[in-house]
Amino acid sequence: MNRLLMILIAAATMLTACQSNQTDAGNPSGSSEPSAQTETAQPNNEPTEESTSQSKWSSLPEYATIVREVDSQDYTFRTVNDNENERILLLTNQDGEEKYKTIFIKNTSRLKIIDVDGGGQLFNDVLEGS
Repeated sequence: MNRLLMILIAAATMLTACQSNQTDAGNPSGSSEPSAQTETAQPNNEPTEESTSQSKWSSLPEYATIVREVDSQDYTFRTVNDNENERILLLTNQDGEEKYKTIFIKNTSRLKIIDVDGGGQLFNDVLEGS
């Protein structure tokens, strides 16, 4: 009887653990990994919300290069991912269409700017003085 009870408890525990993992994998907000579809929390109080306000973004080391490399249109910045290794931003136009993706590798200060409308890579270099 004790053996059957132990098997039942072990099976219930394993099913509960598996159920929890399936829920997390199917729900990006429950996952510990950042999703490319969601905005992530910033450990250094950096801007996370969509914003056209340049003052929120101008403190980023890559900001001046981004503004110089993209055309003069006003863009909304959105943080896709910002962790200890890299920061990924999306720039959308006034119609909400994604125009540029930037990838900033923090430990090497390398910035990549990609035109997502098919223009390809616009910039790929290490930033000086970062």
